[in-house]
Amino acid sequence: MSSITIHEAQTRLSELIQRLAPGDELIITDDDRPVVRLTLATPTERKPRQLGTLKGTVLSMAPDFDEPLDDFA
Repeated sequence: MSSITIHEAQTRLSELIQRLAPGDELIITDDDRPVVRLTLATPTERKPRQLGTLKGTVLSMAPDFDEPLDDFA
């Protein structure tokens, strides 16, 4: 973990992000007080969609569900 002043971070932010390795932290300080912790975002993996996962969740349906709507007559 390393730290850098907020003024230095403003001028070198792009470089700092590129040099940041997974698991590294960079603390940005203002007047020797920590204000921001900069880490790499970890990409989230999405599971592929599966058909039928909501089967059985509709418990009731109106008897006229399939009837045409009055607005479209």
